[in-house]
Amino acid sequence: MADAIKQAVAELLPQAQAFLTDIMKFPSTPGQEHEEMLFIEQAFKKLPNVKVERVDLHDTIKQDPDYCDPVPDIKYDGRFNLRVELKGTGDGKKLLFNAHTDAVPASEGMTEAWNPRLIDGCLYGRGASDDKGQVAVFYLICLVAGKLGLSFKGDVVGHLVNEEENGGNGSLAMARTGEKADACVVLEPTDERILTEIRGAVWFKVLFKGVAGHSGQAGLTKSALLLAHQGITALSKYHDDLLDASRGFPLFDPYPNPMPITFGKLHAGNWPAAAPNKAVLEGVLGFLPNKTKEDIQKEMREALLNAGLTDEEFELSFMYRHDCSVVPSDHFLPQGLLKAADAAGVKLTIDAWTASCDAWFYNNQLGIPTVVCGAGSLKVAHSINEHIEVASIGRTAEVMLKFMGDFCN
Repeated sequence: MADAIKQAVAELLPQAQAFLTDIMKFPSTPGQEHEEMLFIEQAFKKLPNVKVERVDLHDTIKQDPDYCDPVPDIKYDGRFNLRVELKGTGDGKKLLFNAHTDAVPASEGMTEAWNPRLIDGCLYGRGASDDKGQVAVFYLICLVAGKLGLSFKGDVVGHLVNEEENGGNGSLAMARTGEKADACVVLEPTDERILTEIRGAVWFKVLFKGVAGHSGQAGLTKSALLLAHQGITALSKYHDDLLDASRGFPLFDPYPNPMPITFGKLHAGNWPAAAPNKAVLEGVLGFLPNKTKEDIQKEMREALLNAGLTDEEFELSFMYRHDCSVVPSDHFLPQGLLKAADAAGVKLTIDAWTASCDAWFYNNQLGIPTVVCGAGSLKVAHSINEHIEVASIGRTAEVMLKFMGDFCN
């Protein structure tokens, strides 16, 4: 059967490439995935022995305590995720896959973001690796299963979701359905590594409040921009102290800074000779499994207060809150994937991820052992040169099909 799977993957990979090329043409930034989802729905409905269901989204999701809102005013009524199922014959383990259909906006200078180009065996364009190439992996899995008439005892289910890039609201909606499974693979561009430890992250916003006034009125003004500088210094020190206290995780320790702080946006003032009364700072802070998102939110506020800022001088809020996700390296899921990769002649390794993703919804909230693994590389995701090697889609699909045969039977 392994040889038959390898041959079928090779024969059907061009069809998966064509599917990926089609979905890359949709400018599906967070909140704008609907037309792409309609296309994906029809593509999967044409496959044999595949059940496709809509999981409707509603504006009420905004009331969920884990809802993330870095992109304001997104509407949900009338939109949907997709649940794609290869039904098992019974008495087998159930396997979930998750992949997201949204992509970040085009990079500065990226003139053909939504016009995929094939160059030297790689598809270039926004979303190629993160994460539409992973949707193509699952599509290829279903193609091969249909062509070979593969039958598993356990169900294989794919969650194709909206809005991973702005906090995972699509996967949040799927988690709230309460679906159960024996294991989950979140498909992300991992350089074909199996990631068992995923760091957490919070996206934060700090509003600094000063006293506006003329540059000639020293002592009567308080520049919110200087308060922001004070806040950046305090949060940078907090990050450095947190990093020192977060050593001791063998998979993370090889990385010099696996949980960086990034100050992405700062807006203040409208005149060079006037102290601004308001400054808005936005950024992201990663963290490792020795902390929870609640710990980080509390400690960031304490860091600002300890630096001399007062409650009257700042408001701290969080638009995105992901906890870490951890599965032991010797767990049956990563070990089973290693075995399947070896059988397929594909080299996989176990590692940690210095980014965050939707794995924690499944692992932490639903209690489903979850790892992250996929085709392509995070190194080029969100970049002007984002691309995916088409052959890596085939290798990843082959490993997953072999794993399905072992695990679900």
